[in-house]
Amino acid sequence: MSKAIKVIIIIILIDVVLIGGYFGLKLLSSKKPQSDTKEYEWVRVDEYYLPKDYIEEYILKDSQAKELLPVFIKNYGRDKKVLNRFYGKNFVSPSEAQIKLQYRSLEDWQLIDLKYTDENEREIKRTILYVQENGSWKVGDFGVLTQ
Repeated sequence: MSKAIKVIIIIILIDVVLIGGYFGLKLLSSKKPQSDTKEYEWVRVDEYYLPKDYIEEYILKDSQAKELLPVFIKNYGRDKKVLNRFYGKNFVSPSEAQIKLQYRSLEDWQLIDLKYTDENEREIKRTILYVQENGSWKVGDFGVLTQ
């Protein structure tokens, strides 16, 4: 083989390796990371459940009043990674700073998934953002978590 053909073959092989490496890395990096919510467990809240905080106590009392027990909750607390996946009526992928702008006297916030069966035997699941202002807790927003 002539020298020119050998050089062309080497250049083609290098191009094939570089292009294959580029697309291989692109394929590996495009995989979605594991969901942050997988580390949280569903907790059954019924009439015998002992609430861990005010929010869980509020959910228990509200569910008893509406005769929805048992309900299931995932309490994400102040997990900012999960908060960034929140899609609600007032917020879309909010940061803590955006919540503070909306609620000027914000003291605390928590994000909780709530799942229950309604009177028509439909399973309802929603994510609720609770905020604490001036010492009292209230629903700041409700929606879902995006994947």
